Amino acid sequence: MNDRRRARLAQYAERINRALGLLRRCPPAAVLRTLARRYRVSPRQARRYVDAAQQHPQGVPVPEPTVVFTVKLPASLARRLRALARATGVSLSSLVTRGLEEWLHRVRPGPGGGG
Repeated sequence: MNDRRRARLAQYAERINRALGLLRRCPPAAVLRTLARRYRVSPRQARRYVDAAQQHPQGVPVPEPTVVFTVKLPASLARRLRALARATGVSLSSLVTRGLEEWLHRVRPGPGGGG
């Protein structure tokens, strides 16, 4: 998945959450008109946002922006990570992110921490 797609996913999540907030105060027809006008989308697309909002009453998480972070790894480790990503169907970035998040959770770096 490239960065442009991620930006659209964040935008989509924000629009669903906006639709949800509007649905709590206004009837669906008014929400459709508001979304179509605000985001310059067709009434049909606005309906999709409303439908998605109704399916997710707690809202949807907005993905955090990502950055490129280059590191040097031993070649054998990089090969193993790529092989695992292929075998599991998970992107290399997602696999590494998950691993680092789990490691940081265990280590709890900071003042007096174990990191």
